[in-house]
Amino acid sequence: MRLLVLGDSLTFHGPEGPLPADHPRLWPNVAASALGGHAELAAGFGWTARDAWWSLTGDPRVWALLPHTDVLVLAVGHMDTLPSPLPPFLRQGLRYLRPDGVRRRARAAYRAVQPVLSRVLPQVALSPARTVRYLDLCVRAVRALQPGIRFVGMTPSVHRSAAYASVHRGRAAAERAVRAWAARVDVPLLDVPPLVREHVVTRRGNPDGLHWGWEAHALVGAAMADLIGSVAVDRSETDGT
Repeated sequence: MRLLVLGDSLTFHGPEGPLPADHPRLWPNVAASALGGHAELAAGFGWTARDAWWSLTGDPRVWALLPHTDVLVLAVGHMDTLPSPLPPFLRQGLRYLRPDGVRRRARAAYRAVQPVLSRVLPQVALSPARTVRYLDLCVRAVRALQPGIRFVGMTPSVHRSAAYASVHRGRAAAERAVRAWAARVDVPLLDVPPLVREHVVTRRGNPDGLHWGWEAHALVGAAMADLIGSVAVDRSETDGT
């Protein structure tokens, strides 16, 4: 079983920080190992469903992986639901500020005001309608080009991050939208919050209150393997290879 995972930092961030994509305790590799297969990861910090679409359409390595993929895991949508006091293009644009001292001061100022603004401003990183739009674009494009690939997705995770003042008012609406879309296009979803909520709330994961420790990676990986095993058929059984 060959998995291609399009994800955010929840796919490669452990209890103490980010790790190489092939670390065996990260949940994509836990899932692939349980299925007797291999996982390839295309992911980035803060990636939303829009970034997954950009990766799918703009990364030649992803293009090369698709013909060899059995299951495409849309492991995005989590960061879409986080408060975003600044529009994404402004927030991400801070990295381009020069000289370096200006950039550092701007980032420090944003980190200082983000918890405060998260409490009072309604904006999220990506609206539920746009999350669904980009997820749908991913599915329709791949089904047109590689119809043998199966899909699975995820419901948005939970957080208790001080960086966002533990605010997560956008999650419920995003989950409703993703569930409705997934039912419409026949994409099974892994229900993430029941697997990680206690782990996150009790701070047994990463101290940042957002990313997961090994307990959650193990639970998510095992559950993802079960989900994929219940719905996906290896392409070698269907295409005669």
